[in-house]
Amino acid sequence: MGKKVEFYYDFSSPYTYIASKRIERICEDNGAELLWKPFLLGGVFNEIGSVPAIEIDNKFRYLRRDFEQSAIYYGVEFKFPDFFPLNSVRSMRGAFAAQEKGKLVEYTHEMFRLYWTQGVDLSKADILGEAVSKIGIETQWFVNRIAEQDIKDKLREETDIAIQRGVFGAPTMFVDDQMFWGNDRLDFLDRYLKS
Repeated sequence: MGKKVEFYYDFSSPYTYIASKRIERICEDNGAELLWKPFLLGGVFNEIGSVPAIEIDNKFRYLRRDFEQSAIYYGVEFKFPDFFPLNSVRSMRGAFAAQEKGKLVEYTHEMFRLYWTQGVDLSKADILGEAVSKIGIETQWFVNRIAEQDIKDKLREETDIAIQRGVFGAPTMFVDDQMFWGNDRLDFLDRYLKS
């Protein structure tokens, strides 16, 4: 039986977007099952006392260049959005609504594409509703669903589980008892799967 790769992600992270374009091939090449694990990166930062990179001027200036260079290196379409950081709460709740319809993977790729190549504001419910209609999810059902308490609770619970497992950033991947953090550690994950 192949291994399971758990991929913790949030749409607000540029490195996670880049990794999302690579992780499926790595899993496929190694006969591993990919499990998409939405969580709220901002919730993790708040809980563990981490400071987002945008709040550290020198670091963020460097990272802006590195995001673009990484995308070029991996051959991933990328355009830094006009507004950053993204308030991803609604869109991350939407992942659990999409999962109920069997559309989590399609939803995940579409949200990453909209934000990181088109600069679409995924914090707005009406924009999210319009976007999901293109992948076969009924708009009004989706907009209503992401406002319901059990979906809010599900995002909170999954974020708490991520924190308990040691997640401090995105993307974070788990295989067996091994944790891999960052787009630049996908090669390490690939090597671990091959071993």
